[in-house]
Amino acid sequence: MELLVNATVRTVAAAGDKPLLWVLREDLGLTGTKYGCGIGRCGACMVHVEGVATPSCVLPLFAVEGLAITTIEGIGTADRPHPVQQAWLDAGVSQCGYCQTGMVMSAVSLLAGDREGDPQAIAERLAVLCRCGSYPRIAQALDLLAVR
Repeated sequence: MELLVNATVRTVAAAGDKPLLWVLREDLGLTGTKYGCGIGRCGACMVHVEGVATPSCVLPLFAVEGLAITTIEGIGTADRPHPVQQAWLDAGVSQCGYCQTGMVMSAVSLLAGDREGDPQAIAERLAVLCRCGSYPRIAQALDLLAVR
């Protein structure tokens, strides 16, 4: 099966019912997307499918054939981080960091449609569980984005 991942066509030989998360991690070596709960609730596995934040742990491979998939590896680099990644760094959001790739992917998707929204309201809609409780810092990062 051919997948469009991070603007590159990739060929994978995997069962159609294999969750996208495991295809990304095991078959394509893109380990930035994390396993959390396995039921699509915690958000650690968030990727973009056609620009929409989507939990990849419950998304079967066959459902994304022909669709644009973007992972955390596809939105920025160490030299040129995405503005959301830079705001996360500037606000010191990460503690353990486990949920942060999902959090960033969710924020990028939300901000694409609501750039002028209230940072606290956007933070509440991120739908990613942070066990460290870094939500106040997430709101600070979103505040930084609002003024840029």
